[in-house]
Amino acid sequence: MSTTLCPPGAAGVAAVDRTRPVLTVRLDAVAHNTRLLAGSARRLMAVVKADGFGLGAVDVARTALGNGADALGVATLTEAVELRLAGVDAPLLSWLDAPGADLSDAVLHGVDVAVPSVAHLDAAVAAARRLGRVVHVHLYLDCGAARDGCPPELWPGLCTAARRAEVAGTVRVVGVMGHLACAAGLDVEANAAATVRFVRGVEHAHAAGLRPALRHLGATAAVLGLPAARFDLSRVGAGLVGIDPTGRFPVLRAAAQVTAPVVQVRDVGAGVGVGYDHTYVTTAPTRLALLPLGYADGLPVTASGRAEVLVHGRRRPLAGRVSMDQVVVDVGDLPVRPGDVVTVIGTGDDAAPTLTEWAGWAGTLPHELLTGLGRRLVRRVVPAPPTSRPSAPEEHP
Repeated sequence: MSTTLCPPGAAGVAAVDRTRPVLTVRLDAVAHNTRLLAGSARRLMAVVKADGFGLGAVDVARTALGNGADALGVATLTEAVELRLAGVDAPLLSWLDAPGADLSDAVLHGVDVAVPSVAHLDAAVAAARRLGRVVHVHLYLDCGAARDGCPPELWPGLCTAARRAEVAGTVRVVGVMGHLACAAGLDVEANAAATVRFVRGVEHAHAAGLRPALRHLGATAAVLGLPAARFDLSRVGAGLVGIDPTGRFPVLRAAAQVTAPVVQVRDVGAGVGVGYDHTYVTTAPTRLALLPLGYADGLPVTASGRAEVLVHGRRRPLAGRVSMDQVVVDVGDLPVRPGDVVTVIGTGDDAAPTLTEWAGWAGTLPHELLTGLGRRLVRRVVPAPPTSRPSAPEEHP
């Protein structure tokens, strides 16, 4: 995989390559989104897990930190260490480590760890004792997702154990965290119940003698439309790269564009079956254009029969099934030639289909598509220029 830097603000920069599929990473969009979201949060944690949602964790992290983010979050300690080894020294939290994991790297590299159970706490204490240092932890409460986090009935015991570890000098509880299960839909009742559970959890922590400086519950959706869930810190990942989980606030800029060159063109008559199993059959004479990317590059097979791309300024449908390495486009009577560049996934600046539209065609989330874009795609990076802070988004009532 190769990476090329492009001039700031170079719209459509991916189109300069007429030989290979290109993923253009727009760090200028990441910068815009970070500044906008930071304007509505008390403090902002930029979540750069899964390699920065597939766009490069180090680049996204540095861009976010330079544009209003106060801290970074990742899923695993491995991701955290990679950032540290790249020279990123901002406050950093890892929240999905196994209870028996060796957390020595967290201690050595100054990484905070989430603690959803006494077993996780014991792992943190063991690492601190081995190295003779104090590890910073965020107690993690399940606020209604029945997924990660400490079950409420076990929470008082976890708080008591954490306080004992603090007194022993092995850990310092710097935060209490939770997660909203229904934030994307802005479900008032469910999110209010989760917020109440979180507040009670913080009260239990205080009753145990803990004094965490940070309370954090909300993510992108909360920053955009749930002010009651913002507390001291907001964790934003999808919003950095332009994904609005609520679909209600068109203020974010997409940070990814995918283009591909036409490598073959053929004119066919009516009744011609295209691709595997002939799931697409031409109904009239038409022109077919072949693009050299497919599901191995992140295009979902489930979008077959529904997806479109932008060719010569017009949307044209994919013809047949998405294959591993190629797709066919029915371009009609457009004067398409090999070497012409097609926009497969656009940023919303023109008529090209967006990541959200592709997700709809595939019956999935834009998050999944973005993190699945393949490493075979040539990467071009548009850096973030210095710009003024955008105004904060209007809050949802």
